[in-house]
Amino acid sequence: MSTAATPVRTGQVLADLLPASRVRDAALVLGGAALTGLAAQISVPIPGTPVPVTGQTFAALLVGTSLGAGRGFLSLALYALAGIAGVPWFAGGASGAAAPSFGYVLGMLLAATVVGALARRGGDRNVWRTAGTMLLGEALIYAIGVPYLAFATGMTLSEAIAAGLTPFLIGDALKAALAMGLLPTAWKLVDKK
Repeated sequence: MSTAATPVRTGQVLADLLPASRVRDAALVLGGAALTGLAAQISVPIPGTPVPVTGQTFAALLVGTSLGAGRGFLSLALYALAGIAGVPWFAGGASGAAAPSFGYVLGMLLAATVVGALARRGGDRNVWRTAGTMLLGEALIYAIGVPYLAFATGMTLSEAIAAGLTPFLIGDALKAALAMGLLPTAWKLVDKK
């Protein structure tokens, strides 16, 4: 993972490199929602918490950075609304807004929007910018998910932090490290063409 700066294409995200059309945008939004739903099926229960480890947070952050704020928001909104309507693609095949972990889905919607805006400003072009972008996205997910968990389960905030944040920090650091390698590498490959 090199820290050498690649040329920043101001105002672009990876999806903008595809030929522009409404069909492209619709396919990207649908694809982003589907990717998040598929990644949510990678679900490992953690003893002592109703929140499993999933691939969905990583997918949501990649969707946001790759598609940009607008399409990232629409992808995660579609994911959330379809899940509320009964599509079983939340973690572990769940659906509906009653799950204690639904706050994390709402946090992903905000995070995808913010990391998409940062990516448009070059937040995914090198290792350190990508690290900051991903960590901010993760923080936003927890900022909504943990209080929702406390509310939905009757936990105190400190209990919700212990059950819905602390067990996930190492995994999230690994996800951020993976993104630190993937996104800048994608830009370097594009810039070589």
